[in-house]
Parts: sequence; structure tokens; C-alpha cells
Amino acid sequence: MHTLEDIESTLLSLKNTFATGKTKAYQWRIEQLNGLMRLCEVHEKDICEALSLDLRKCYTEAYLQEVGYVKADIKHTQKKLKKWMKPRRVSTPLLAFPAKSFHQPEPLGVVFIMGAWNFPFQLVLAPLVAAIGAGNCAVMKPSELTPHTSKLIAKLVPQYLDSDAFAVVEGGKEVSTDLLKQRFDHIFYTGGEVVGKIVMKAASQYLTPVTLELGGKSPCIVDKECNLLVAARRIVWGKWSNAGQICIAPDYLLVHEDIKNEFVDTLKQVLLEQFGDDPSQSKDYGRIINDAHFKRLLAYIETSQCDVIGGKHDTDSRFIEPTLLVEPKNSALVMQEEIFGPILPVISFSDHQDALDKINQGEKPLALYLFTGNDDVQQRYLLNTSSGNVCINDTMIFMSNSNLAFGGVGNSGMGRYHGQSGFDLLSNVKAVMIRPFILDVFIRYAPFNKFKLTLLKFLQ
Repeated sequence: MHTLEDIESTLLSLKNTFATGKTKAYQWRIEQLNGLMRLCEVHEKDICEALSLDLRKCYTEAYLQEVGYVKADIKHTQKKLKKWMKPRRVSTPLLAFPAKSFHQPEPLGVVFIMGAWNFPFQLVLAPLVAAIGAGNCAVMKPSELTPHTSKLIAKLVPQYLDSDAFAVVEGGKEVSTDLLKQRFDHIFYTGGEVVGKIVMKAASQYLTPVTLELGGKSPCIVDKECNLLVAARRIVWGKWSNAGQICIAPDYLLVHEDIKNEFVDTLKQVLLEQFGDDPSQSKDYGRIINDAHFKRLLAYIETSQCDVIGGKHDTDSRFIEPTLLVEPKNSALVMQEEIFGPILPVISFSDHQDALDKINQGEKPLALYLFTGNDDVQQRYLLNTSSGNVCINDTMIFMSNSNLAFGGVGNSGMGRYHGQSGFDLLSNVKAVMIRPFILDVFIRYAPFNKFKLTLLKFLQ
């Protein structure tokens, strides 16, 4: 357990390191990224085993969504970093001629990264890739709800990264509270809305900028003009990976009334294909993180007052089978809160305006999914909804593209990262203009007259 004095001492050490300027060098950044890559490669099995112990993630999910994901981020950053670090020229108005104008990225300083338990490796290390690329030092706080992964990160980071620039602090709520009392140059938090507000309030004391990657009720619309079997496979993959404990998982389905019954049958068929007759015996199906979340999810099922398909559970292992809730009332608890578990409400809609009204009456979600083969329908949803991310005819796969920025809007979060977006997020992209002493145009100086004003209007 870290004390407040330990935290203050660690932060002072990192600030002193940053003040030396060593983190600004391109070669230093590349060396740290290389070290992080070696960490992922050498300890792939250790990381996947820790994820299995914490969440019972299968090896394939653990690799693709955590280890492999971080490795892809590292590769992309290594490839593009030199270009991102260069000054970015922009044009200069006649009024300031002759001059050159550009944007110069510079590191912020010391970044605080607060990880989340549902992807306890990825959501610490992926923001770290952006922090390293931008030339920052960083303090990482893994989730205490995934102790095996947290302990492994704390053990490995000092072995592969510069200990003068990076620190891992383990602990629970008290440690997080002490960390939030410190003055960082940026705070990066992934988690829920309640803690997100606490983070933002703490950051306001020093006017520290924050990135909040939160969540919300991400809708998934299934139009009658689509391949129902492919749609079902992609929805089942996106919803029941990690037992539904994913912030961008489809939170509820809006299915056209003409195909609702057929689509529910198709979902049942695909669930059988992917997880078998008894999902509790599937090596590819995870478990709920703790008792509190297990009880919360059971309450959604018990209070749904609708047709329940599935719902079997085991308290000792915190297993809840893939569950469909058919036509729950809008007032039901499951429709008022982010589910974050293996439960999927299915609601019919009569026309697209009906579906749009249902979506827009709630808070802006982190992701929106639409399955349709109609281009006009695609454009209608793109233009008439607001969400952090949109994926058409698939779920979650957009996260595999490092060129796409990821982030929320409104209650689903603020700030975007991945690729250059992450580099820019954790940089100060400062504006610079350099002028020579020649051609010192007199018209901008007092005393003014109509002739000077006319020329200034023309040149501006």
C-alpha cells in the first residue's frame, strides 16, 4: 500500500526527470516503445494467465483485445512518430508577411493514467503508448478489482521501461483519492460516470485537463434490409465478449418489427453455435468481475417484467448465461442504466423515426451500431444521432483501426485517443510564428487614418 508521502515523492521524482528534457528526444521515446513491445512479447502467456485469473478471459480474447491490441498501438506509433513530432506548417496572412507559421507539438509533463477492470491490461498500457509517444512521464494506477493483472503490471513495467520516468501505483480507493490530490499535467480515466465526475472535480482544483472514457447505453439497430445471420454473429461477438463487460458493447437492440421474431431465433441459434448448450462449460465464456456486479445484473433480469430467454446463473462462480430480454418496458431498471454484462434487451420499432426517437431521448452513447444494406438509412442515422463512435454492419471492430480516434461525447466521455489523436491529446500543440525584422509595415501602427484602415482590411 502506497502512502501519501510515497505518492508525493514518486511524483516529485517524475517531475524532476521531465525537467531534464530527456523524454523529449525521439530516440528515448522509441526505446521506451521498444521496451513496452518486449514486455508484451516476452510475457504474453503471463499476461493472458493473469487475465484468466481475474476475469476468466479465454486466451484468444485476452490476446486479441488486450496484448495484441497494445502491440498494434505500439507498432503504429513507432511507424508514425517521427512525422507526428515534426512542426506542422500552416499558411500566414498577408498582414503578417513575411513570416512562417506552424504548430509545434511538445510534451505536457506527467500524465496520470487510471485503468479500468474490464480490460485491465489494455486500458493501462494503450494510454501509456500515447503518453510515451508524446514524450511524457506517467503514473499508472491499475484497477484493484483485477489484482493479478495489477500486480503483473507493477512487476513488469520497471523491468522494461525507464523507472525514472514511469511508475505504477497499486491500491484501492484511498490510493486513488491520494493520487487525485496531486497536480498532474493530464489525467486519463477509463471507467464509469460516477467516478468520472469525481476525477473531473479533483482535476478542477488545478485546472488539469482530463480525458474521460466512460460508457452509456450504446444502441444497436437492426434494419430489415440486412443479412440477419451475419448481423447476429457480429452482435453476439460484440455483446458477449468478456461476458458483456465492455463499455462499447451493444447495450440494447432495436429491431424492425417485421423481423423481430426471426432475428431473436437467429440470435438463439448463433449463441448455441458460439457457446454451446451449456455456456458455463465453454472455455470461451467469461465471468462477472465481483459479487456486487453479479447481484446488480441479476436484479436487471428479475425486475425486467418481460420474456426472458436464458438467465441461468451460478452464484459461486459468478456465471450468468447469455440472456435476452424481449420487449422490456422503457421504465424497467435494465433500460435506465448501462448494463455492462451478458444481458441484451430486444425492442421492436415500427419505422426509423420511431427508432431515432428512442435513441435520442437518452444520453449520448459511446458507440452506435447499425445493421442495414440501405445507404439512405445509414446516412439518416449518421446525421440524426450523436455518439462517440459509429460502426455500420459490425460491432466493436472499429477499435482495431489505430487511425480512428476513440472517445465519447456528453455523458459518455470527453477526449479522444489512439494513433495521432492520442499523441495530440497528450501533447501541447503550440502555435508558433517567426518573423524577420525586414518589411516592418508602418500601416499597423498608430496614428491611424482611413488610408491605413483600408489597407489593413485588405491585408487581413
